Amino acid sequence: MACLVAFNAHAGLFEDDEARKAILEMRQRLDVSQQRMTEDLRKANEDNAQLRRSLLELSGQIDALRNEMAQMRGQSEQVTRQLSEVQRLQKDMSQGLDNRLSKFEPSKVTVDGREFVAEPAEKQEFEAALAVLRKGEFALAQTAFSSFLKRYPQSGYKAPALFWLGNAQYALRNYRDAITNFRALVATDTEHVRAPEAVLAVANCQVELKDIKGARKTLEDLLKAYPQSEAASVAKDRLSKLK
Repeated sequence: MACLVAFNAHAGLFEDDEARKAILEMRQRLDVSQQRMTEDLRKANEDNAQLRRSLLELSGQIDALRNEMAQMRGQSEQVTRQLSEVQRLQKDMSQGLDNRLSKFEPSKVTVDGREFVAEPAEKQEFEAALAVLRKGEFALAQTAFSSFLKRYPQSGYKAPALFWLGNAQYALRNYRDAITNFRALVATDTEHVRAPEAVLAVANCQVELKDIKGARKTLEDLLKAYPQSEAASVAKDRLSKLK
């Protein structure tokens, strides 16, 4: 009986040792598992931290790229504005140069239905003389047109210059010189639109000079040369009144 109790006691000790060993092994495995989990968690945290850093770096790079693109757009817009301004300046300079050159280049003009080429100074002087005449300053107009014809004897303005010179002289009662210039107009350009008026003006000058016979002859010549003109209608009326 005593032997059985001792055996049982020994068996109980054996079982306790086995249990302790099992518990220790379980604890060891648990510690290892916890260490692994701790290590895995540490690595995961490190990986997450690295990922966050990478994301922050990427976000910074994206922001920098956006800023750079915005800056490039701003520079592009500035370049576009500068290019537009340069093109405008070039256009203005080109236009200004053309305008300055046009002051020295001959140009086409039309006077009394006739088109011809005139120098800028030539055109300016004729128009200035005509402006003086229209102001009623006949003596100055006579001088201006006489000077013009001497300076530009072959000008396309010759016929109208002779016509207006004759009118200025008629207004000054310088009838003989007026006749000379009216007749010079007709001799220069028989088909000129002012020619019938010039012939009628010659007749008017002759009437003022009391040359009635000469005036009648001039009016008759007018009717023959320019029968369809308005001046011819006036000539018919004048002839009926001249005695």
